[in-house]
Amino acid sequence: MLRKSTPWRQTLCALAISSLALLACHAKAQLSQAKIEPLEVVTARGVFHFDVEIADSDPARERGLMYRKSLPSDHGMLFDFDMARPVAFWMKNTLIPLDMLFIGADGRVVSIAHDAAPLSETPIDSGGSVRGVLEIAGGRAAQIGAAPGDRVKHRIFPR
Repeated sequence: MLRKSTPWRQTLCALAISSLALLACHAKAQLSQAKIEPLEVVTARGVFHFDVEIADSDPARERGLMYRKSLPSDHGMLFDFDMARPVAFWMKNTLIPLDMLFIGADGRVVSIAHDAAPLSETPIDSGGSVRGVLEIAGGRAAQIGAAPGDRVKHRIFPR
């Protein structure tokens, strides 16, 4: 049986649609404000280029790649912690699998977490002190042959 629409229901629907549109605009504005920079990962298979968003503030690091439905294979996010320290990540509210390259202050890969499970609250430990963490699409680290000891070239790491 079809229910007749009332002014009350119409108002609620309009508010819901307006709220969704506002959230979508806010998310798009956050993406457009993200700092995008080039980064290279040097492995035994070659040099691989990525365009990365920089997460260098507490709010940006806390938000990370949450709620993203996709990530191109040549994009990622670089978390900059300003100084080397042990860190742990989780995948809460992250909808896609990710590879995490934990990078020491010298730009060398310390450890790699492969295909981190979406929505998991299990901590993923860096395995040592790191200056940065590069998140890329799940499976990409294996595709490029990334391994501990490989070099990541970006302005936050010494040359």
